[in-house]
Amino acid sequence: MSCKSYKSYKSIEPKEIEGNIFDMIGDRWMLITAKKNNDEFNAMTASWGGMGIMWGKPVASCVVRPVRYTYEFMEEAEYFTLTFFPEEYKSMLGGIFGIKSGRNTDKIKESGFSPIFVDIAGSTVKAIAFTEAEMIITCRKIYYQDINPLNFFDEKIDKSNYPKKDYHRMYFGEITGCLVK
Repeated sequence: MSCKSYKSYKSIEPKEIEGNIFDMIGDRWMLITAKKNNDEFNAMTASWGGMGIMWGKPVASCVVRPVRYTYEFMEEAEYFTLTFFPEEYKSMLGGIFGIKSGRNTDKIKESGFSPIFVDIAGSTVKAIAFTEAEMIITCRKIYYQDINPLNFFDEKIDKSNYPKKDYHRMYFGEITGCLVK
C-alpha cells in the first residue's frame, strides 16, 4: 500500500494539545492503529482512553478487547498511533472502523482514507496514520494491564460492559510525537 507524505503537519509537544480530551475521545472518537513487523496494519475506532502523566512521561492510554482484530496488531507492535479527525468523519469512524473487522474487509480501501507512514522520534520504525486526521499522536508501548473483574467497585459496570466476560486490555504508550494540521 502506498503511503503519502505527512509534511502538511507540524510537530507540537504533548502539553500543547488543544481541545477537550473528553470530547476528543468520548464524543468524537479516535482511531487506534498498529502495524505488524511486515507493515500490515489495522485500525479500529475507540471511545475509551485517556492522556496524562505516568512515571514522569506524557502518556496516552487506550483499550482493546482480545477478540478484536486490532488486538493482535497491538500485541506485536512496539508503537501505535491515536488519530483524531474532524467531526465530518464521525460516521465513517462509527460505520466502517467501529463495526467492520479488518479480518473480513479492507476498511482502509472502503473508507477511502489515505494511510501515511510517520516517523517515530529516536527510532527507525515508522507508524501508520491517516492524512484525513487533524491530529496524530504516536506512542511507544510501555505497559499493559488486563481489566480484572475482581477489581470493579461497581458491579453494574461489569454486567453492562462485559456480558460475555471479554475484558479489555489497556495499553499505556509514552507519547513520542504529536502532529497537528
